[in-house]
Amino acid sequence: MIERIKQIGYLLESSARDLAPIVIVVAFFQVVVLRQPLPDLDGIIVGLICVVIGLALFVQGLELALFPLGENMAEGLARKGNLLWLLAFAYALGFGTTVAEPALIAIAEEAGKVASNAGFIEPGEDARRTYAFWLRFTVANAVGLSLVIGVFRILKGWPIRYLIIGGYLIVVALTFLAPPEIVGIAYDSGGVTTSTITVPLVTALGVGLSSMIRGRNPLTDGFGLIAFASLLPVVFVLIYGMVI
Repeated sequence: MIERIKQIGYLLESSARDLAPIVIVVAFFQVVVLRQPLPDLDGIIVGLICVVIGLALFVQGLELALFPLGENMAEGLARKGNLLWLLAFAYALGFGTTVAEPALIAIAEEAGKVASNAGFIEPGEDARRTYAFWLRFTVANAVGLSLVIGVFRILKGWPIRYLIIGGYLIVVALTFLAPPEIVGIAYDSGGVTTSTITVPLVTALGVGLSSMIRGRNPLTDGFGLIAFASLLPVVFVLIYGMVI
């Protein structure tokens, strides 16, 4: 019990320390540059306390659940020795975590509104919802496929640098071909896919899989899946913009 209390105290202390630079920067510009008192100071203090507690609980949840779950699934499928199931799991993990990503949902809805107002798509609520849905579906499929490629890379031992360089060359080429209205959305789509839900499970998948395969190093082979998860959505959304 005492050890558990110490661990909780350490997590709260670490969260407060991680949050301190942001608080210092905001306070400095508010007081020194703007020379205005902080609005609703009591509410801000309560909010900061909630953020510290929430961040500590989130980190603890990753350590207790998401990281072990992802590693155990990867190790179990690798031990089973069925490549089809392993690749299917990688695709389903990428698709499922991305389509549920709150940041992607938000940016897809906002992109639908802006595209409708700009005349890029037909006006109306149905058109905006359809555009947002297919944008999310496109990004989720891209992340699923990126994990399949990433898992295949781990299995084959391919150098990651060649795949990343080749992928970004494709991105640059498509940027010149795609409509200007979709370019910014495509680049942002690559960023929002790697957020709170996706990153822990994808990282655990790579580390767990590389730990189970003889001749693979979890440090050099286990990481890099996040890079694919950020790269392919840009390619897919650029193509999506060209198609519609």
